[in-house]
Amino acid sequence: MSENKSVTPEIRKHAIFNATIEKVWNAVATSEGIDSWFMPNDFKQEIGHEFTIQSPFGPTPCKVLELEPPNRLVFSWGEFGWNVTFELKDLGNKTEFTLIHSGWGAPDALIPGPSQTNAEIRNRMNNGWESIVHEKLRKVVEQ
Repeated sequence: MSENKSVTPEIRKHAIFNATIEKVWNAVATSEGIDSWFMPNDFKQEIGHEFTIQSPFGPTPCKVLELEPPNRLVFSWGEFGWNVTFELKDLGNKTEFTLIHSGWGAPDALIPGPSQTNAEIRNRMNNGWESIVHEKLRKVVEQ
């Protein structure tokens, strides 16, 4: 495998929300907020806090890695080396939001639980994040 194809590309979703940065931050960086558009969880705004997201596939362990309110949150997700980053930029009455799902590894590497490759799961999750960010999260922060 050539060097430039050894890592599956990260997922990036970008949106401009008609909501203040405080409202978007509360939606993406509180347990209640995350539950309202993503999944039930026991998240806390503390670096190093280990929490669980209740995914359709069962409880998924996570850990807060970076926290810079109200601009940046990074947490590990699951046991596969994935990181999820939320970046927020204040545009006054609007907020620029970027989601980055990284840490995929080699495209043809098999992920044990689902028995699918990184590339297969990444492509499925890319589609999922599209509707989660542009429909579910948008609805929560713009209502």
